[in-house]
Amino acid sequence: MTTATETGCFETRAIHVGYDRQTNADAVSVPIYASAAFDLENARRGDALAGGSLPGFEYSRVANPTVDALERRLASLEGGVGAVALSSGMAAVSYALMCVAEGGGRIVAPVNLYGASVDALGDFLPKFGIYGDFVSDINDLASVEAVIGPDTKAIFTESVANPSTAVADIEGLADLAHKHGIPLIVDNTVPTPYLLRPIEFGADIVVHSTTKGITGHGNALGGVVVDAGRFDWNNGRFPQFTREELVISDQRAGEWHSFHSRFGNQAFIKRIRIKYLRTFGAVQSPFNAYMQLIGLETLTVREKQEVASATAIAKHLTTLSHVTSVNYAALEDSPTYDLALKYLPNGIGTILSFTVEGDGSNVERILDATKVFSYVPNIGDSRSLIVNPTKVTHREVPAGYYDAAGVSDNLIRLSIGLENVDDLIADLDQAIAGAY
Repeated sequence: MTTATETGCFETRAIHVGYDRQTNADAVSVPIYASAAFDLENARRGDALAGGSLPGFEYSRVANPTVDALERRLASLEGGVGAVALSSGMAAVSYALMCVAEGGGRIVAPVNLYGASVDALGDFLPKFGIYGDFVSDINDLASVEAVIGPDTKAIFTESVANPSTAVADIEGLADLAHKHGIPLIVDNTVPTPYLLRPIEFGADIVVHSTTKGITGHGNALGGVVVDAGRFDWNNGRFPQFTREELVISDQRAGEWHSFHSRFGNQAFIKRIRIKYLRTFGAVQSPFNAYMQLIGLETLTVREKQEVASATAIAKHLTTLSHVTSVNYAALEDSPTYDLALKYLPNGIGTILSFTVEGDGSNVERILDATKVFSYVPNIGDSRSLIVNPTKVTHREVPAGYYDAAGVSDNLIRLSIGLENVDDLIADLDQAIAGAY
């Protein structure tokens, strides 16, 4: 039965969806189920649970009640048919890319991805037969289409790039991907589902590092893969979804299934859980899932405040003499300002970046002089953070990609938290002035 909380507004669903108090001793908060395994009760029920014909919990490497509540809530907030929570954002990215290109293939992606994602597609996944075809501008649809070939398995992009904040044309990319029979995968970490829901614009798979804005306090690692449930995996390009698999079949009864025949529009997310999570084991801990559920309850109010502060700080930085450029797509002179208006009318997120005069020594003096900002390689925290990307978060990005990725040794990235915006501006002012 669908309840009012499951069909209500975003803020209501962020607090209520995916959890039934009456089946959990009327606990108001989702309990932490710190159990590795669950009682199968009897032989017949155990057989049904193990075979997947009966819903329930058997072993926490595959599913856990606390994690299940988080998955249901995130699937609802993103508008998907299902989700799998994982132990980190990079597990979510890696599993999604490997699942779509399983057996070998190519993935089109921009060079301005998060550094670890660039390293995965450019150096690590090729060792498994999965290659990245990088383009300098993901919104140049002609250039993207030019590299799509018969072995291309997906287009992968970030909705809002880190640290340039460039906004991807999700609708245009989705139409292009579907024209060629491939899915669009979107990393939606920076804006969170409160500010943007890529599935509404045609994306097929959404991934997050839930460590960031979703958790919101820098105290729990996590990731998630969300499936829109609309892509046709039975179009000839993806044999991993149409071949028969023992793990989802009943060989004793002579009943054989593929992921497509067994699960239909949930084939992708079921394969993520049954093959990737179950085999590679990047399991979300119940405690971390609980922390992310708590974070979701305050997501909307946090994002509103942090976006307002980030916008004020971005505008202020444009007035400082030693600042040579400011990257924040909500500014009217941003190259992707029109896309920001279309996709993110309530704000683009809590990160921004800027370049300064001088050299790396000036950057280091600014970093070392801040008192309110913390020098931390994270984003989406309730604390405001500052970092120099080429030395920390983007060390894996080849120098030849720097210009297109929007990074340089003179670039500083900020993640704006919940401190008073006047204190944050004063802290930047004194640190920048002192560096010169």
